[in-house]
Amino acid sequence: MTEVAFHFNVPDKLAYSCRLLRKACSTGARVVVTGEPDALKRLDQLLWTFSAHEFVPHCQSGASAATLAATPVLLAASLDACPHHEVLVNLGAQVPAGFERFERFIELVTLADEDRAAARTRWKHYADRGYEMKRHDLAQPVENP
Repeated sequence: MTEVAFHFNVPDKLAYSCRLLRKACSTGARVVVTGEPDALKRLDQLLWTFSAHEFVPHCQSGASAATLAATPVLLAASLDACPHHEVLVNLGAQVPAGFERFERFIELVTLADEDRAAARTRWKHYADRGYEMKRHDLAQPVENP
């Protein structure tokens, strides 16, 4: 069953996504990011500029089959033709159709009331279907062992 994690109190979804994707790439993970086309376009632009010393290889879902196979981060408004199903990150307000095909699924939730309300609806959707959710609250201090 898909592992679902909610990252709450994200100050900026796109900036946080860049850091999350950089970390995922450093571990060898393959990630699909889904959301509204405008958000994916802004993320694409930000991934090119957010760090002068670290590039996060990424492409749009319409890229060639060879590019899709070689690129660890895929930006896709639809999950219909994803070449891999390892990790999914949702920037959108809706439950992405086909999320259950992925091993891991990460929902990003900002501090905005509208985003939090949509996240509550998505949380209930997953819980009602038996998914166990992990909660990562960015507002909580991280304890060092």
